[in-house]
Amino acid sequence: MASTVTSTSSRPGYGQLLRTRGAWTFLLPGFAARQPFAMLTLSIVLLVQHTTGSYGAAGAVAAVTGVSMALFAPYSGRLADRHGQRAVLLPGVLVHALAGVSLTALALAHAPLWVLFAAAVPTGASVPQISPMVRARWGVKLKDSPLMPTAAAFESVTDELTFVLGPLLATALCTAVAPAAGLLAEATLTLVGGLLFAAQKSTQPQAATAAQRQVEHPSALHIPGVRVLIAVFLGIGSVFGGMQVSLAAFSESIGEPGINGVLYGVFAAGNMLSGVVCGAIAWKAAPQRRLVVGYTALTLAAAGLWTAHSVVVLAGLGLLVGMCIAPGLITGYTLVEGLVPAGARTEAFTWLTGAVALGQAAAVTVAGQLEDRLWDGAGFLVPLAGTVLALVTLVSLRSRLAARPPGRVVARGVGHRTPFTVD
Repeated sequence: MASTVTSTSSRPGYGQLLRTRGAWTFLLPGFAARQPFAMLTLSIVLLVQHTTGSYGAAGAVAAVTGVSMALFAPYSGRLADRHGQRAVLLPGVLVHALAGVSLTALALAHAPLWVLFAAAVPTGASVPQISPMVRARWGVKLKDSPLMPTAAAFESVTDELTFVLGPLLATALCTAVAPAAGLLAEATLTLVGGLLFAAQKSTQPQAATAAQRQVEHPSALHIPGVRVLIAVFLGIGSVFGGMQVSLAAFSESIGEPGINGVLYGVFAAGNMLSGVVCGAIAWKAAPQRRLVVGYTALTLAAAGLWTAHSVVVLAGLGLLVGMCIAPGLITGYTLVEGLVPAGARTEAFTWLTGAVALGQAAAVTVAGQLEDRLWDGAGFLVPLAGTVLALVTLVSLRSRLAARPPGRVVARGVGHRTPFTVD
């Protein structure tokens, strides 16, 4: 990718970003509030496997939670845009905490699997969308600022850090304390962190006025560029899901299950490293071009995974794949700034976050079936297939990622209504 780095004094960097007035007031509570989400899936798997003795049942319950979150998250984001983040967060974290405790109690009571599926739906649907809300707050703070790509990179690195720490915390609680400790801690931390984040009223995007709420604005999903980005993020989700299952299966096949954590850690480290680098560079190339080039690199890197037959080779390929993910995530989130009006950005971010979760849930299911029915390593075909399909979509429809014209006036009705300006 073409890029240029400006002088130290003018380059948008992390130091300048973190000196943004008021940023720390939502960054610290936001980090605390989003951490439990990274604990949710593994906590459910470990608890349900303990109570049922089946990894298949545990994975299915976790998948229901992920699909539910992916389907309901955009509506949560749209409500936040219309009524304010605080209005959505306060009841949301309460519902999630109650749903998590209920799922824990039902699992410990050895409830039938269909009951666990039913309890998993509200647990996933009520997951607070902290990461999209933090991104929306950066959008308010950095409107039209060259620091926006840096903020997108910072948030991607933060997300990846939570997914390094979260599974470790969940595993420690479930194995050293009690099988239910992980999910109970997730519910408690969500409640406390979510309330702290909701308390930061001064930095949240302005909610729509009563007059604006009476006008039916289209969903962010109606924007063609957002739909293209959803396809891109589904492909990224397929990488996360396929890697989780396939690395575990590979570790089992060589008789070293403990190496799974190391391999996934290398993969995550590559993602974090490239995220840090992307945020430190002032890119000259247009984001649409960067996304195509970066996604092509991700697809090529994923193509070699299924051929790996040693820990060293797989670790190297995993590192490379991880390094190719962050540029796609960061560029995709950056493009939202130019594609989506300010009043719909939280919803747009939740569509993308939900797409990753949905792609991950589907990939976990398919990769598991391939590992069971075909050869060891067949699950690595899932990241390849997912990224190829997404890349074809991206290349075919990349023109739809062009930024919307600023200040565009849209008339509603047949001429008797007052036109309004799209932000």
